[in-house]
Amino acid sequence: MNNTIKIVGIDQQRPPRVRKEAYIDLVLKLSDKAPSGWIDLFDTLGRQINPAVKMDKTAGDCIMAWVRTMDEIPAHFDKIKQKVQACNVQYQEQLQQKLAAAQIQSENAASQPQARLNAIIAALDFD
Repeated sequence: MNNTIKIVGIDQQRPPRVRKEAYIDLVLKLSDKAPSGWIDLFDTLGRQINPAVKMDKTAGDCIMAWVRTMDEIPAHFDKIKQKVQACNVQYQEQLQQKLAAAQIQSENAASQPQARLNAIIAALDFD
């Protein structure tokens, strides 16, 4: 994921429709297909919104949401956008932490033979 993921519109294959039921489905299209870690993180954040939202895990590029009335759409959409932005920040932080941990592990692995060599040299008795 080189750049941040954004909501770019409504999924044209699944547009909102007025139904007899007391809800309206919203399928929001994302700018990129999200990696699995981003999807999992977003699903956790999406449960904090009422009504809850989740990722379409099959495609990885849509958010599934719903509202009871048309008037709820703007406020619900704003909450979803905030969660997408928070998800981007948290996902990037997770990637940086994993990279830092891998770098430390790599440095430790590389320095172990040197540390052993240094210990052997230090233990030599030159008297």
